[in-house]
Amino acid sequence: MNKLYKSVLVLAALMAFPAFAAVNINTATQSELEVVRGLGPAKAKAIIIYRDANGNFKHLDELDNVKGFGKASIEKLKEELSVGPEKVKK
Repeated sequence: MNKLYKSVLVLAALMAFPAFAAVNINTATQSELEVVRGLGPAKAKAIIIYRDANGNFKHLDELDNVKGFGKASIEKLKEELSVGPEKVKK
């Protein structure tokens, strides 16, 4: 019983302090992009279309070239997205 109690406490702690990885816009599928708050199907598809036509993004600021994105929306998404190896957010 004590072991079960400890397991529940560990699980609760992990749920309380989740570590999220930023979504890499150079490798993400449309469904992976859609999970990001602020990106719906249209913006996710626009990212993929731009990426297919122009190659990988070098900087997140390049999203300004994608239909439906402006500087304000890019600023809001900077913590959620990446262009390189995934980084764990705290």
